[in-house]
Amino acid sequence: MDIGTDINHFMEEINQHSFRESSVERYSTILDMVLQGLPLGEILHDLVLLIEAQKIGTRASVLLLSDDGKRLLSGAAPNLPEEYNNAINGIEIGPNIGSCGAAAFTCESVIVEDIEHHPNWQDYKALLLKAGLKACWSEPIKDSNQKVLGTFAMYYDTVKSPSEQDLYLIQEAARLASLAIDRSRGMYIERLSRQIFNSLPIALVITTEDNSVLSVNPIFKSLTSTYCSNLKLFDVHRFLSHSQHHVVADLFENLNRGQAWQGELKGLKSDNDIIDIALTVTVIRDSFTQQNCFAWLITDISARKNAEKLINFQTNYDQLTGLSNRKYLFNTLQTMIDSNNNVNGCKQEFNLMLMDIDHFKQINDTIGHDNGDLVLKFVAQRLLSVIPENVLIARIAADEFALVLPGKMSTESLISLLNNLTDELKKHFIVGSQDMMLSMSTGLARFPYDADNVEQILNCATQAMYNAKAQGRNCLQFFNQQIQKDAERNAELHLYLKTALSQDEFELYYQPIVNPFSGQIIKAEVLLRWVHDGQFISPDEFIPIAEESGLIVQIGEWVRMQALTTVVALQKRHLTIPLSINVSTIEFWTPDLQQRFLAYFDVIQQKLGLDEFPYSLITLEITESLMMKQQETINQLLTELRHRGMQISVDDFGTGYSSLSYLANFPVDQIKIDKSFIQKISSGPRHKALIEAIVSMSRALDLTIVVEGVETQVELDYIKQQDIEAVQGYYFYKPMTQGAFFDLLAK
Repeated sequence: MDIGTDINHFMEEINQHSFRESSVERYSTILDMVLQGLPLGEILHDLVLLIEAQKIGTRASVLLLSDDGKRLLSGAAPNLPEEYNNAINGIEIGPNIGSCGAAAFTCESVIVEDIEHHPNWQDYKALLLKAGLKACWSEPIKDSNQKVLGTFAMYYDTVKSPSEQDLYLIQEAARLASLAIDRSRGMYIERLSRQIFNSLPIALVITTEDNSVLSVNPIFKSLTSTYCSNLKLFDVHRFLSHSQHHVVADLFENLNRGQAWQGELKGLKSDNDIIDIALTVTVIRDSFTQQNCFAWLITDISARKNAEKLINFQTNYDQLTGLSNRKYLFNTLQTMIDSNNNVNGCKQEFNLMLMDIDHFKQINDTIGHDNGDLVLKFVAQRLLSVIPENVLIARIAADEFALVLPGKMSTESLISLLNNLTDELKKHFIVGSQDMMLSMSTGLARFPYDADNVEQILNCATQAMYNAKAQGRNCLQFFNQQIQKDAERNAELHLYLKTALSQDEFELYYQPIVNPFSGQIIKAEVLLRWVHDGQFISPDEFIPIAEESGLIVQIGEWVRMQALTTVVALQKRHLTIPLSINVSTIEFWTPDLQQRFLAYFDVIQQKLGLDEFPYSLITLEITESLMMKQQETINQLLTELRHRGMQISVDDFGTGYSSLSYLANFPVDQIKIDKSFIQKISSGPRHKALIEAIVSMSRALDLTIVVEGVETQVELDYIKQQDIEAVQGYYFYKPMTQGAFFDLLAK
């Protein structure tokens, strides 16, 4: 070997040693930058400069693969022409796309020795050749899983093939770039995870098996700050001390088995602040310690729970009294019936008691609705103070309460309970400066004897309660089959009554009113008759139903239209006979109805085509209860009707809340003494004295008198003795059809 060869060999060893030292220096430099957590762009920039410093004429670049794996983006290329960098930023990878695009696509090194004549560079060579760059070698940057992260490229100003050292250098550069990219991304994810961990809107704490805290986010610290500000241990048992014991036990049983748990509990935020929480605990196996760790994810759901409680209260409870409402009562009864628990083969029994405050409307009218609400609160409190703990109480209507009494109870026990309730309500209390004492009408139905479903048991109790009102109020009525039959009859009549007018089922009958001395017909009372399906239905049955439903208004207008038609027909026959027409109190119930009542006479006049309305031939018969209302608008209405020429008569006088003072202050012309007085004149002198007093005072008030129900000669003789000018009754005539009435008058 000659001296020249030895020198070359020696120089090569020196170069390789120098290269290895440079390589160590590059690794050390890049690793130090990575460990410092410097930005990736800064690390790649310095890496490119370190590689360029190794080879004269070298210009290097790093391109990063996009997240979708389809494009290359600029990473670092400080010495390449800016025009070129801009042109290839975002370039799609492919087997024939330059050196870098092909390396990223094939995941292999791509060496292009002559850019000008290589097919991969046909679309981009102009920019490089313009910059004097003629060769480009590219190495894919891969992670530990051989996934492409980008490319490292080296450009030269001559047509050039790489030496072994060149290939090692570019591969080393790719490895260093991989280290920087991989570590920087890991640190980014770690920083992002920490940021997310600290920014979670819910509390998170990670603990060991001995409850030592490994990590905790700020929300958890604020959630528990009042008793564990220097958090080293998470006192789980104390935090959950106000939760149900069996739920907490289930939580720890799952954790001991290494299973996750999720549920809702109570959390102790401070000594005086207990919150509702949603808790999710995840079990994590620590590979280093071989122990379980627990991630406690805690959400404060107090606001949601409070909202749910509010919604539940508004849905199931009465806001005025705080008692259960009608919906809750229905659901409870349905649950009790559906459960169908059997005892010795029999359904579990319960009693349903409905209680309605007597005369509550008068209470509202007297002291106002606000004070009426206070009365309802008092009633609720007093009922609660007496009923047993196992009794459900609900307010199901304005002044109506329901009690559900579970189990079988004897009649004596039920009456005893009601007496306790009644005694409590009888105690005086003051509302709105009024000293008050209450009573209630109560109906009771028993399951399963009276009914076997919710709707029917409620209907039965309701019917019994209405029956208690009909019996004089302030009493208890048990449901029985007769009540059921009466209720069904009422419901049936109410249904038929709705179409009675349109089906032309009503007819007017006429009962003459005569002079007892001459027997001459001086007037007639118009009586409404209803024939449905060939059967007469008593007014005593259907009039209360019509009044309760409001249908009486339309029926009353029909009666007055037919009566006035009769008056016109009589006039055409030259028979001037006045008619008395009954008017329901309901037709005067409100000022609007009163105005409607008055205006309807104008409607009748227009329909009948009358030039002048025959007001003088009409007497309106009203009841004593209407006088009791003492409404100024009613006085004005009746005064107006009298001004037009009508007469006002008080029907069935003496059967209601009779008071002659009403007669003195009310615009009336006549009273009709009820038949019950006449039929008792043979019972003793007191009944005669009462009639004589009524007659005397009526004459003193300048009122005419009609006596109803005269059926015998004895009764007629007594009427004559009192010099009463008009009588009505079967002694003379029964009610008759219009045709029979006209024939009678014609005779």
